[in-house]
Amino acid sequence: MKQRFQREISKCQHGLILLFCVVLLSACTGQNSAPTATPTIYIPPTVDTLAIQLQETEAAKFTAESLPTPTPACKNDLEFIEDLTIEDGTVVSPGQRLDKRWKVLNAGSCNWGLEYEVQLVAGPAMDVPITQALFPAISGTEAEIRMVFTAPDEPGSYRSAWQAYDPEGKPFGESFFIDIVVSE
Repeated sequence: MKQRFQREISKCQHGLILLFCVVLLSACTGQNSAPTATPTIYIPPTVDTLAIQLQETEAAKFTAESLPTPTPACKNDLEFIEDLTIEDGTVVSPGQRLDKRWKVLNAGSCNWGLEYEVQLVAGPAMDVPITQALFPAISGTEAEIRMVFTAPDEPGSYRSAWQAYDPEGKPFGESFFIDIVVSE
């Protein structure tokens, strides 16, 4: 009986151990098994002094002397050289067709392209469009400007002045003109 009693105690011990394990496991995986939320703490950004030192070092490399000099924009200029036809003060007939030509110099550093033009700035247009293309010319070269006018029907002195304009619409250089006297 003693042996039987010891076996029963041994079974109880095994049962208790098993019960202890079950209780322990249930405590670990119980209803409160969700992770507990940890409060979010704001940590302000810190200044990375090494990064700032590197930026300052890189910036120091670019001094005024070490930076490339920007290429300056070209400069527009037109110089009147001479009248090729119809001298100033020429007497003409009323309604006469006048083939006027001027020799000019592209005295600037810009090349005159297709977007350059001449515009009437004073006097009558004498049947010529008030805006016309400027003859293309490379910087430092001479060019010929030609317009075909029609003399007014009324007798008197007439001057039609013209000016060159760049692609942005800015006038430049010397103006040039036709100066005639219409006879009676």
